Amino acid sequence: MQHAAAQHDYERNIRVAEDTTENKTENKTENKTEAKSAPEAKPVEIKDEVVETEHQVTIAGQPVPYKATAGRLVMRDEEGKAKASIFFIAYTRSDVHDLSQRPLTISFNGGPGSSSVWLHLGLLGPRRVEAGDAGAPVAPPYRLVDNEFSLLDVTDLVFIDPVSTGFSRPAPGEEAKQFHGVEQDIESVGDFIRLYVTRFKRWGSPKYLIGESYGTTRAVGLADFLQNRHGMYLNGLMLVSAILNFQTAEFELGNDLPFVLHLPTYTATAWYHGKLAGDIGADLAAALAAAAAFAAGPYTLALFQGDALPAAERTAVARRLAALTGLSETYVEQTNLRVEIMRFCKELLRDQRRTVGRLDSRFLGIDRDAAGEHFGTDPSYSAIRGPYASAFNAYVREELEFSSDLPYAVLAALYEKWDYGSVQNKYLDMSERLRAAMTDNPFLRVLIANGYYDFATPYFATEYTVNHLGLEPAQRANLHMTYYPAGHMMYVHLPSLAQLRADLAAFVAAPGK
Repeated sequence: MQHAAAQHDYERNIRVAEDTTENKTENKTENKTEAKSAPEAKPVEIKDEVVETEHQVTIAGQPVPYKATAGRLVMRDEEGKAKASIFFIAYTRSDVHDLSQRPLTISFNGGPGSSSVWLHLGLLGPRRVEAGDAGAPVAPPYRLVDNEFSLLDVTDLVFIDPVSTGFSRPAPGEEAKQFHGVEQDIESVGDFIRLYVTRFKRWGSPKYLIGESYGTTRAVGLADFLQNRHGMYLNGLMLVSAILNFQTAEFELGNDLPFVLHLPTYTATAWYHGKLAGDIGADLAAALAAAAAFAAGPYTLALFQGDALPAAERTAVARRLAALTGLSETYVEQTNLRVEIMRFCKELLRDQRRTVGRLDSRFLGIDRDAAGEHFGTDPSYSAIRGPYASAFNAYVREELEFSSDLPYAVLAALYEKWDYGSVQNKYLDMSERLRAAMTDNPFLRVLIANGYYDFATPYFATEYTVNHLGLEPAQRANLHMTYYPAGHMMYVHLPSLAQLRADLAAFVAAPGK
């Protein structure tokens, strides 16, 4: 194993100036003592820290040798001042000699405030954590296995932790908040991508971005940013559990859109847990089709009328809504036909004293009591947080040989103080930037992966966003939607992982189609 550069943690290596000896000069005439000079602190210098190791994994029955590069690159302004140190892990297939023809896929997760660990150890990387699926939890200590579903056979991979996530930190003396916002985040991650592509000589490679959740928001912004700032045109975007128009997800007074767009996911969840009666509960595909038709038709028209909705129509809508959600007609009436997501997660299985997950509604939770409106914690996140955090902390130090005493920030609560800049007091919407990027670059292809049991980014909301992009037919042909019987992180469900891997590999392997 070869070390490209000696590692050091600058957080532990801040140079402290040595105490100077008191230097007193006695003036016999005036009997005065000169004041001590205060010691000057030496500036903290930070450097790139990178380590390389060699490995091999079997994917689709074929051995794939690769080099892993883990470390932090220092981001500097044009005057050379250090602004931040960004952590990354890259995997490069080592039996490919002409990298100009080798695709490069750059990956990150969302939050805002999430590290890249989820897509890394769940889907794309050469090692995969055994996290367990709904109804089949895994006990600690957690272990990694070779990932036969990795994309490393068809594309090199780079995983990026934005500033304040993972091991990425602002440079000493720099404020973290300068990186915590929609545009600030896009610019800092975009500058890292430019630096990586330049430093590792990948400008000639076909380039893809893959993001999950808020990472899809970032990916779309990056496509536009990289084109316009650096002239870096991408070959494709892979958006896993996408959210571009935040109006579709904000349950607020006066915004009826989320109630409509979450309905098919309510139906999918009720079907999974056996709460749909009669013909509706017989087949998932038929149930979803019925929910979509009702949501886009009678339900939308009913909510549009507000208090003017006639009593007879209100009763009919409540009855149909109850049938499609597994909730009681009385409860639906009490919500004024507007079932908020957290209420649904608590109400659906209240009679069993169980809650359903937000990230993945197949997962069940237990609260202190069954009387509240919202669950105490999201059981789907609780089930995967431990396996991913523990496995990564062992993996990065033991197999990739990157040492740090810093805590690895798996999910920092940056969303609580995220700067939305020009979109303050209205909904963030990246749809137009996607349309613009696809228009300026007619070769930019987009794949959007959706989970049926995902309440964080429901698939029907994504369909709504896609249908309102304003794309010409030729442009629309470059956008593909795929669906999986799982949740937000659909790769925790092994059959969905296998299908998602196949879909992504085909997408990367078919540039220009």
